[in-house]
Amino acid sequence: MESIIEVKNLKKYYKNVKAVDDVSFDVKKGEIVAILGPNGAGKTTTLEIIEGLRKKDAGEIYYFGKKIENVDSNIKERIGIQLQDTNFFPNLKVLETLKAFSGLYKNSLDVNKIMKDFNLEEKKNSRVSKLSGGQLQRLALATAVINDPVLLFLDEPTTGLDPQARRSTWEKIEDLRNSGKTIILTTHYMEEAEFLADRIYIFDQGRVIAQGTLNELIHSLKMDSIITFEINSNGNFDEVKEELFKDANFQVTKSENFYTIETKDVEGALVKIFEDAKIQKFDISNIVIRKPNLEDVFLHLTGKSLRD
Repeated sequence: MESIIEVKNLKKYYKNVKAVDDVSFDVKKGEIVAILGPNGAGKTTTLEIIEGLRKKDAGEIYYFGKKIENVDSNIKERIGIQLQDTNFFPNLKVLETLKAFSGLYKNSLDVNKIMKDFNLEEKKNSRVSKLSGGQLQRLALATAVINDPVLLFLDEPTTGLDPQARRSTWEKIEDLRNSGKTIILTTHYMEEAEFLADRIYIFDQGRVIAQGTLNELIHSLKMDSIITFEINSNGNFDEVKEELFKDANFQVTKSENFYTIETKDVEGALVKIFEDAKIQKFDISNIVIRKPNLEDVFLHLTGKSLRD
């Protein structure tokens, strides 16, 4: 499958800060690629360099199979960009805003159709300053696709939205992919990448630390399940761990009052927990068994939570 975007050894430094540190990745036609990572990981800077909004210090960028040094007008006609903070003119109406963006391109979609597609018809005469967060996000997406782009950049498309508005935005992004768009999005929401992405690149401290499909990334953990539970004991963690899990073939960690076990053998782990707890007279409660997710992948790779 052909690559719409290919990035090789991209670098951007600010004094002693390596904002983008030797980043390489590609995006295939028709897929959604998520760049996942915490704030300050280099996601937005990477996108801004590719979009032509910021200069690189080193590296190569290929659009549609051709190496480029600058994002010229021909490329701009074929891409759509939703910035992390889209500052619309607050006193313009929705219809006026869409017409203004439409005028920036040689070819653009019908404004009335765009408003219908993004559920903005009832708000067409409303001023931007009066829109809700979800409505603003729909307007931002609408302006990004007004030129019917082949490639769409979405930088933190659901930051600040309530769960209902976030889910609605995800569904609209899926619709765009299903219509033939290729999409690159940045996010620090694990569940957003899990829901939307065909492939995921995990960033931390300016570098790509892992990449693959959701299943590939989770499979790399080499565990099937995670068990969390609470132990009612007056002993400290080291004492409980020594007494309760000294012969266990799994790793045990503790966060606040909860213990976590990562295992391929759920049944065996549970038997071990309850047998040892009975012998040591520890009370166990609040047991939860779940499958690993991207948060666990990030924690294993970096030693910290995605939201830290």
